[in-house]
Amino acid sequence: MPGLPRPITVTPVQRQRRESAAAWAYISPAVLIILGLGVVPVAWSLVLSFQADDLVTPSRWVGLDNYAALAQDPHFAQAVGNTVLYTVLYVPLSILGGFLLAQALNRRIRWVGVYRTLVFVPFVLSATAQGVLFSFILDPQFGAANSLLHHLGVSPQGFLTDPAQALLVLVGITLWSGTGFCVVVFLAALQDVPPSLVEAARLDGAGTWRVLRHVTLPAVTPVTAFLVLWQLITSLQVFDLVYVTTKGGPLGSTTVIVYFVWEQAFKNFTAGYGAASAYVLALALLVVVGVLRVLRRPGKALR
Repeated sequence: MPGLPRPITVTPVQRQRRESAAAWAYISPAVLIILGLGVVPVAWSLVLSFQADDLVTPSRWVGLDNYAALAQDPHFAQAVGNTVLYTVLYVPLSILGGFLLAQALNRRIRWVGVYRTLVFVPFVLSATAQGVLFSFILDPQFGAANSLLHHLGVSPQGFLTDPAQALLVLVGITLWSGTGFCVVVFLAALQDVPPSLVEAARLDGAGTWRVLRHVTLPAVTPVTAFLVLWQLITSLQVFDLVYVTTKGGPLGSTTVIVYFVWEQAFKNFTAGYGAASAYVLALALLVVVGVLRVLRRPGKALR
């Protein structure tokens, strides 16, 4: 009809542009937070690793001197050795213990829900709370552990104050808390194993060991790969428990890489040196992830 405004036509290109603009408007706060708290600090610390900076006076460019000093630093070598030992002990023991406990709890037994909860509760506790708790329990003079050993006729132990025991005790504390996560993940994987496969294997005469080897283990292999990567990253980044319990002592026996980074940056005020050691850790994590991805490729090819 004459006099009526013509309808505005929107082309597909214009509609797509409007939708993109609306989408960016919604996600821009999250993007800014990620950039401000993630990307920018990572880039800044990379630049810092090539500088001599005490966080007070103006920084000075030193190139690769920080990395060269790390290669000759016996304290850094000790921190790397402690971290490797901690990882070698914690990762396989937590995964093996988690799998065995998951197998035991994947049954219709009385109070199974209570048992599963008790296994998982330590994982919920923060590392700080665990450190405070076990600092009291393992106190060499007034702790409950040495009191129990005294009643059993065993001589008192140093635990966290003994250089020969401290790191092993930290591994034990972390196993107490970290194994529960593996149990929950393995339980979910075991409950997804088709019962028909297990029944068919038993009808073919397979015993418990063969069912475990040929049915259960292949079914939980993807979950196991995930847990290996997760526990590796967790063990390489351990810090809170060390800070609360031993602060790297005694005699540096529990100084791990992340604690070494913190110590250099915020205790010795050599931020550039600490940033360089942090990037050595980041490179180690990238190598670990790359190796695991390469190891998983043959399995994918076979499937």
